[in-house]
Amino acid sequence: MAEQTRVHVMRHGEVHNPDGILYGRLPGFRLSDKGKAQAAAVADALAGRDIVAVIASPLQRAQETAASIAAGLNLPVDTDPDLIESANFFEGKRMSPGDGAWQNPRFWWQLRNPFTPSWGEPYREIAARMATAVDKARVRGAGHEVVCVSHQLPVWTLRLHLTGRRLWHDPRRRECDLASLTTLVYDGARLVGIEYSQPAGA
Repeated sequence: MAEQTRVHVMRHGEVHNPDGILYGRLPGFRLSDKGKAQAAAVADALAGRDIVAVIASPLQRAQETAASIAAGLNLPVDTDPDLIESANFFEGKRMSPGDGAWQNPRFWWQLRNPFTPSWGEPYREIAARMATAVDKARVRGAGHEVVCVSHQLPVWTLRLHLTGRRLWHDPRRRECDLASLTTLVYDGARLVGIEYSQPAGA
């Protein structure tokens, strides 16, 4: 049997976002106090594991989450742009019911095709770059474990891709809560299992 490798693909903790906007790739969105506590809880859960690298999206919320994990393991935080949040036309706009930008007729063209989707980075491109990021992490951590900190849509799209399911989906049905871990288990280069856990609680 080939050596086993585990890649923990983590969603960052809760973000400080009092205005309730879709922040996407905008700079300056940090973890909330709750998000910091979530990251610390995951760090405690991973302490003592055979983790050899912590890699994060370049966005602040992912970097801060990764820093908490890395500090507990005495590792640096490395950055991989392939782990970044998906691009979205509605970035910087409020999207809540009642006052959301989606109600403005000027924006309806962006909503014309949910299967692609037409409002942002194509699902197939998200899946491809996330698969690349995970493959790099697997090679780097061969025989050990690696943590990759990313964002909800990229993590969920990756999981759909790896399990052979269609990439378009109902966002309300994503199994990818804040600070959750989607753990990919490899036997050599072969994916043999996917595990989901919430060390910071539901």
